[in-house]
Amino acid sequence: MQSITQLLEGYRAFRDGPYKHQAALYEALGQGQSPKIMIIGCADSRAEPADIFNAAPGQLFVVRNVANLVPPYEETDGLHGVSAALEFAVTALKVEHIVVMGHGGCGGVQACLSAAEDKPVGQFIAPWVQLLDETRDAVLSQGSEDPQTDLEHAGVGTSIDNLMSFPFVRKAVAEGRLELHGAWFAIALGELHWRDNQTGAFKKV
Repeated sequence: MQSITQLLEGYRAFRDGPYKHQAALYEALGQGQSPKIMIIGCADSRAEPADIFNAAPGQLFVVRNVANLVPPYEETDGLHGVSAALEFAVTALKVEHIVVMGHGGCGGVQACLSAAEDKPVGQFIAPWVQLLDETRDAVLSQGSEDPQTDLEHAGVGTSIDNLMSFPFVRKAVAEGRLELHGAWFAIALGELHWRDNQTGAFKKV
């Protein structure tokens, strides 16, 4: 899809196809949503959660940003987009699962690695991916042979750790109402790898 014309043609195809076949579903969704799963994914155009998980409209509450990052909990007066979405998902929608999903060839992770070589990327990207600095330094200190993939994996764990810094997330987890998960998608192979929460290792599904 290269133009707005193609975008609008895609909409018309949607109206004539998927929407027509799911009109009753969309009518019901017009009254509200009740997804049980939240996905925190990367904004990368190649890692679309609904496609990867074959999900219907209304089944996933999705937040996407550069490098699928969750910032730690803080009470400053800044603009906290990810934190606001997380609060809504956990306290209002009462989702039962949160999945942090990274992917292969992540540009945000690459930007974090570039900053380690004193080559920061972008006015807004560089400070955002600093959320991974400590994790990156740990990966590099271990003499990784594939720092890109290793940091993509480790970054998922960092975001899960940061999720637990939110009081309402900790409370929901402690009460058994919420589970946290990690995943990583290999784009070229179309393979999903799931994270073992005990070891941090990823295994192909």
